Amino acid sequence: MSFTFRAGSIPLLVSIPHNGFAIPDQIAKTMTADGRSSRDTDWFLDRLYDFPEMSEASLIVAGLSRYVIDLNRPADNQSLYPGQTTTGLIPETCFDGAPVYSNGLPDADETTRRINEIWQPYHQQISAELERLVSRHGIAVLLDAHSIASEVPRLFDGVLPDFNLGTNYGKSCSEQLSAIVLNVLEEQNRYSHVLNGRFVGGYITRHFGQPDQNIHGLQIELAQSTYMNEKDLSWNDERASAVQPVFHQIVSAIRQWISQK
Repeated sequence: MSFTFRAGSIPLLVSIPHNGFAIPDQIAKTMTADGRSSRDTDWFLDRLYDFPEMSEASLIVAGLSRYVIDLNRPADNQSLYPGQTTTGLIPETCFDGAPVYSNGLPDADETTRRINEIWQPYHQQISAELERLVSRHGIAVLLDAHSIASEVPRLFDGVLPDFNLGTNYGKSCSEQLSAIVLNVLEEQNRYSHVLNGRFVGGYITRHFGQPDQNIHGLQIELAQSTYMNEKDLSWNDERASAVQPVFHQIVSAIRQWISQK
């Protein structure tokens, strides 16, 4: 299986689609050294989100590298950010522009195979779990968890805010829900934050976030400098221990909001 899944007892599903870095041998043979490095992984997010407040939530975590196929892009590979530099369903380049594949992208048959065998099962699991949660609780919140290097000149100018919330400009979740998460961030002064800045939510947030059907999708894109060492891509206990309480508060606030529905 290209992902792991745990069904929870509360109407919260956390999706971590870019946590994986595994690359099947046959695919690795077609990649450059940069591609095989899988360096644009959302490193350690499964570890960062492993705290008591999360134990009752549903959780789906990808195991394969986004360089194999990006689970947060639409299957038809339409750009999520027209006019801006981004990467596709099967990324041609790393974030810094280095090529991922030695001799160009996989052909149409191989792309279709990856969609059918990797992309579709992940999305089908999300869909089934959200349907279960709404059926059981009348509501579901989808938290799509991401992280990225704090500086990626090819993708954005300057230094990224620490917490980047995305709601597709208010279309993927209720304004009340995004407001309570913003309130948590505004009550602390260690980390910067923005709502619908450079990242407004990828395909998962935009597709599954349907407030009129009682499914609320929210993406959190976290600057990796808040919890790890970006230079050598290693976990940093001190930084992670400092930022985790903010996530505790966010999840607790989401749970409280859900309980009032």
